[in-house]
Amino acid sequence: MQYRRFGRTELQMPVFSCGGMRYQYKWQDVPAWKIPSKSQDNLEATIKTAIALGINHIETARGYGTSEVQLGKILPSFERDKIIVQTKVSPKEDVKEFRRQLHQSLKLLKLDYIDLLGLHGINTDEVLEQCIRPGGCLDEARKLQDQGKIRFIGFSTHGATETIIKTIETGQFDYVNLHWYYIFQENWAAIQAAKKQDMGVFIISPSDKGGHLYNPPPKLVELCKPLSPMVFNNLFCLSHSSVHTLSIGASKPTDFDEHLKVLPLLDQADEILPPILHRLEQEAIDCLGEDWVKTWKEGLPNYEETPGNINIKTILWLRNLALAYDMIEYGKARYNLLGNGGHWFPGQNAAKVNELDLTDCLKNSPYGDKIPYLLGDTHRLLGGAQVQRLSSS
Repeated sequence: MQYRRFGRTELQMPVFSCGGMRYQYKWQDVPAWKIPSKSQDNLEATIKTAIALGINHIETARGYGTSEVQLGKILPSFERDKIIVQTKVSPKEDVKEFRRQLHQSLKLLKLDYIDLLGLHGINTDEVLEQCIRPGGCLDEARKLQDQGKIRFIGFSTHGATETIIKTIETGQFDYVNLHWYYIFQENWAAIQAAKKQDMGVFIISPSDKGGHLYNPPPKLVELCKPLSPMVFNNLFCLSHSSVHTLSIGASKPTDFDEHLKVLPLLDQADEILPPILHRLEQEAIDCLGEDWVKTWKEGLPNYEETPGNINIKTILWLRNLALAYDMIEYGKARYNLLGNGGHWFPGQNAAKVNELDLTDCLKNSPYGDKIPYLLGDTHRLLGGAQVQRLSSS
């Protein structure tokens, strides 16, 4: 395993983290006695494998159902100073409820302290205000930090880049969990802002939200050769020193195997990546046209400025991936979350695009006249059954 300094925390963070949202029994809290031994045995085998591999950062959240209570049965068995434990608790308008959930997390994990607490889901300016206002959730977390129950406080986010940067620039947080990977590079400016604040940078779900890379389409496999899409994406992310760790949402011990293949390649990224990047970029140009690839984002409104709250940018992004790289299943999964994801995946899909006049909101786009058709076409391509967020299921 290789390690990187996790910003001003000074923690030596493994370049892979063991994320805790795939190996738990259920997405809802259930009594510990209802958790089957088979599920607990699998979780414990996964954690033991991670530790043996040097992946000593275990990351979970209050919102991950039985994850915390199951981890509480195994984590106390390790030497405490040999593991880095992170949990996350969602901010609440009612600080008393935030306090209750925070104390519940600490109780379930059965540790004297946790290394990292993330305020989970600072996705909007309103949630940010709930956190940083006097007497808000951050002040509540600081009380436990002063008592030695929490070492460092950060935040996780699925929000717009502007909101992420605003949160970073408060100077109140030691690290950030955010999305950034080959198919989604919008948040690079936020990573740079975090670097200026000497914050740790944790990449959320690069293999799942980063393209369902555990089950990639054959076309993407071919384009990424000689690497698998998963190893390519890992190498792409870790080739940037501002990125410190990538989450592996392992569901079983063998889920680490493919990821580990990147470790001997890290020093060769400058040689290995360019031809793969060229092929991917050229394929997008061949499929979509060079002008479109270079300029499709120009002048697009955000979903709050769009009739029907249609998330135009996200829909066109998913269309691009589907057409260029055959990422149809990934596109369907994300597209059908629109309208059901709240501020974690905001805006609506294009089901009602033919009932709306988008002329005014698209006046600054060079493709304003054709985008309504493209939105409708994307709905025909990717639309289907509604998808719920996992933690809502």
